[in-house]
Amino acid sequence: MDGDNKFKGFSEEAFNFLRDLELNNSREWFESNRGVFEDRVLRPAQDFVVGMGERLKTISPRVSAIPLIDKSIFRIYRDTRFSSDKTPYKTHIGLLFWEGPRKKLENPNYYVQLNKSSIFVGAGEYRFPADLLGSYRYSVVHPKRGAELKRILDRITVNPSYKIGGGHYKKVPRGYDPGHPNAGLLLHNGLYAYYEGALPDEVYSPRFVDYCSKILTDMSPLFRWLLCNMCRDT
Repeated sequence: MDGDNKFKGFSEEAFNFLRDLELNNSREWFESNRGVFEDRVLRPAQDFVVGMGERLKTISPRVSAIPLIDKSIFRIYRDTRFSSDKTPYKTHIGLLFWEGPRKKLENPNYYVQLNKSSIFVGAGEYRFPADLLGSYRYSVVHPKRGAELKRILDRITVNPSYKIGGGHYKKVPRGYDPGHPNAGLLLHNGLYAYYEGALPDEVYSPRFVDYCSKILTDMSPLFRWLLCNMCRDT
């Protein structure tokens, strides 16, 4: 991209739009403010995907970063078919970078989410595909792979701002030892590290790529562990 198109940061107008959308979550309001969305939210999000993708390729060379809606940029339209909440629009920006042969959400990924006043940055898998849950559990209790995973998670959580998510089950699955050192990880149906906090000042400048890159680089060993181990069963 040329110098005029590089990511310059999000504007205050972008977050004002998200705040106003939360208060006026209707098709009529959105259509009357579509130009603001496209200029102040979507366009900088696309530039961010390009800049962040270039940075992520230094640690994950085959990562996918595609600055299009339904690729690295989640649709702002909500799927309300099976939800009691019928508001038509999401009130956050979701940006995804993934690697692997499956559909994007079925692979290890890096993720950045911006709300009106907060940020979520994470790496891993929110929910494992059902056919890979067995591979995950096998690797968790494997003498070498499981020990490596524990070391990775311990290193990540040395930073008290970083958390581990994905816990789901209340009991260790049948056939596994509840006394295993990694038994807690067997309660997961997804595994990801994440940081959540207030919007940083960097979000308004090109330095936001550096800000997110630092967090995701810290979490990238988990991304690589999942990429290497989730498709193996021996």
